[in-house]
Amino acid sequence: MIDTTALSPALGVEVTGVEGLDDAVITRCLEALKWRGVLLIRGLHLDDEAQVAFSRRLGTVLAPHGREVFTVSLDPAKTPAADYLRGTLCWHIDDTTNDVPAKATMLTARHVAMIGGGTEFASTYAAYEAMTDEQKKRYDGLRVVHSFEAAQRLVNPEPTDAQLADWRRLPTHETDLVWHRADGRRSLVIGATADHIVGMEPGESRELLDELLEWTTQERFRYTHDWTVGDVVIWDNTGMLHRALPYDPKSERTMHRTTIAGEEPWA
Repeated sequence: MIDTTALSPALGVEVTGVEGLDDAVITRCLEALKWRGVLLIRGLHLDDEAQVAFSRRLGTVLAPHGREVFTVSLDPAKTPAADYLRGTLCWHIDDTTNDVPAKATMLTARHVAMIGGGTEFASTYAAYEAMTDEQKKRYDGLRVVHSFEAAQRLVNPEPTDAQLADWRRLPTHETDLVWHRADGRRSLVIGATADHIVGMEPGESRELLDELLEWTTQERFRYTHDWTVGDVVIWDNTGMLHRALPYDPKSERTMHRTTIAGEEPWA
């Protein structure tokens, strides 16, 4: 029998009693994902083929660089993106520089770190809803420019010319700071890629973005997941900030990621 338990007051749900991925399970997962933002199923132990199959039941699976399954590791021997992935230790939303963000991301735990290496999530839906009317009025209508460079500078503040040129190959993208969603909900488009507020002085812009990130990632809007091998976690990439907690890059921590294509463009 399928059962669900909240992971925290503001977000997240654990689904138990899953013995197969039939239509009832998929429907339950999609509903939980929409309204709770983060979905946990422990002990599924999916291989790559099964992970892709599960992901396809949730939507269209993206295949950047021709691969549907992406290895997440800080070990360069496991992934050529290891250096860039250091940026995942900072709060972020994926695809902020794309016209249409990914709808959801699925991670399966293949190896876990002995110390650290958890993943934190923060609900920008809940953070916005908890604001006062005065706060909402302050942020509504503002536009923010996102860039890959902004995120990378957080972990490498003094890049070489070659690194800077590489980061700037990806175009910047401008979005509403407060996203008025097609379903009527509102969320915040913030995080490591948020470079500056349009038309605002740099110092004031940085102060506002930092203040908003601090507000959104406070404990009451947050869930921290401590990984066990075989765990599956799926989250709403469009409304959940996420970050990896520090761990030894030499550890065996390895996640396999699949990404579900989005349908709604940034506002």
